[in-house]
Amino acid sequence: MLADVIPQRTRLVPAMARGFIGRCPHCGQGRIFGRFLKVRPDCEVCGLELHHHRADDLPPYAVIFIVGHIVGYLILETESAYDVPLWVEMGVWPVVTLAMALALLQPVKGAVVGLQYALGMQGFARLPRGGPAPGPEETHLAAAAAGVPDRDRA
Repeated sequence: MLADVIPQRTRLVPAMARGFIGRCPHCGQGRIFGRFLKVRPDCEVCGLELHHHRADDLPPYAVIFIVGHIVGYLILETESAYDVPLWVEMGVWPVVTLAMALALLQPVKGAVVGLQYALGMQGFARLPRGGPAPGPEETHLAAAAAGVPDRDRA
């Protein structure tokens, strides 16, 4: 089949979404992370090399931006609507901030790896031999474009 011969790159949003949930941006089946923030050298399913990613400082900056805006808004709303003692706020907001930052750091790093893959950055120009795992609608459209009869309808 034509899709097996010429590997195709996954589009930007699906690649970032796959990375966000910790899956390979190419096939969507293999896992990206071996440990909390340690990216695997390659995908165990499709063989996409992941070792050359350069997420570096973007994930922490994005997490700080997101968490800062959410927690800042919640602090502002709490201060203006309620009379909460200072000791309660000093105990609650650092814990909320830390929990949100830890919860978002791995998904955001996965999304950054997916972004780099989708744009062909940092060594992601070479794709593995097989194509990405297509969705059901992509399979029918690709088969129709290649002139291959659809087996499900025949």
